[in-house]
Amino acid sequence: MSDAPNRPRVLAIAEAANPEWVSVPLVGWSLAHALREVADLHLVTHIRNREAILRAGYAEGRDVTFIDSEALDRPVWRLSQALRMGGGKGWTVVTALKSLSYPYFEHLVWRRFGPAIRAGDYDIVHRITPLTPTAPSRIAAKCHAAGVPFVLGPLNGGVPWPPGYGAERRREREWLSYLRGAYKLSRGRGATARAAAAILAGSHHTAGELPPEAAGKVFHLPENAIDPARFNQVAAQSPEGPLRGAFVGRLVPYKGPDMLIEAALPLLQAGRLTLDIVGEGPLAEPLREAIRAGGAEGAVTLHGNVDHGRVQDILAGAHLLTFPSVREFGGGVVLEAMALGVVPLIVDYAGPGELVGPETGLKIPVAPRPELVAAFRAALERLAEDRGALPALASNARAEVARHFTWAAKAHKVAAVYDWARDPGAERPDLSRI
Repeated sequence: MSDAPNRPRVLAIAEAANPEWVSVPLVGWSLAHALREVADLHLVTHIRNREAILRAGYAEGRDVTFIDSEALDRPVWRLSQALRMGGGKGWTVVTALKSLSYPYFEHLVWRRFGPAIRAGDYDIVHRITPLTPTAPSRIAAKCHAAGVPFVLGPLNGGVPWPPGYGAERRREREWLSYLRGAYKLSRGRGATARAAAAILAGSHHTAGELPPEAAGKVFHLPENAIDPARFNQVAAQSPEGPLRGAFVGRLVPYKGPDMLIEAALPLLQAGRLTLDIVGEGPLAEPLREAIRAGGAEGAVTLHGNVDHGRVQDILAGAHLLTFPSVREFGGGVVLEAMALGVVPLIVDYAGPGELVGPETGLKIPVAPRPELVAAFRAALERLAEDRGALPALASNARAEVARHFTWAAKAHKVAAVYDWARDPGAERPDLSRI
């Protein structure tokens, strides 16, 4: 194992890696940083992350190298913002255009590190971000030719919109998502999978979409995890007072905050439920109007955006994470809630559906909007009447996260993949048992 004296020398490529941001950059940073406990790791990332990473204590040159690809990235970013027309929507456009500019970043990485890779200075090259499977890697084949195992992932994304959500899809301006499958025609997709020694798939959906060349190399490893130092409180799960729910996320159509208010309104009006909603987005004002119109102002608190470090303070006051997202790739907030002993009430689809089991949370079958709202309301009504099952679910959820979903636990799973990639004749590791 990689915690033995023979620690692998790893070049970790994470174009997005930032300890002060959220979403993909935080995943890239957190995994790379955790891997330093099991490997001698040098991080390669974008110049935009420089100040935050230096503030985190890394030494430039020794621990991290910054790549300046802004000559192409800056105009591509501006174009993507223009095409998505603001409002926190149209993320498929951003991903697609980023996939066009990313090869230049890898070109600069290889120019800087190619000689060292060829010389055998690294035992593993691991591309952590981008997470999207639509961005092939030209470095993969070059590493393969140099005899250095290339590990890719965790990859995630591309979950189809469920039936019955065409209106939400249009409100999100996800017109490019109709064409997303075109990336499968790229020759680079198969070439990357063929050259990779191992591929980490963040979801079973993504694993099922990988090309045939990936057969035998894929390991299921959800990309999200939690930092116990950031999420160290324990929700009280008090039997007193009204049921308390919390929603954390961007206020956009696919995450369903408007569906949550619609489902919860009778309970909010009756004083049997309170909600804390954390986040901002284009649905913020419509939510305020719906809450006012329903006479539920006293039962709902709209916190807006809060510092990531304060999220646990709000979540830990809830019984439930009330999260009716219908197209969530990863579901990091679900793990954060579980770590605090806040029971997730989620839609059984995509990322959250894979993270939550019958012993750790409550799942509503995915359905068109009217049926989903009705099912969410029925679940809330049952829990408002009897929340006796919640303490056991909360305890199980905390144990599940502690065992499998801390960054340290994830690093040990990745270390097992590194060992296997360096010796493919060895027994394939079962990550669920590590």
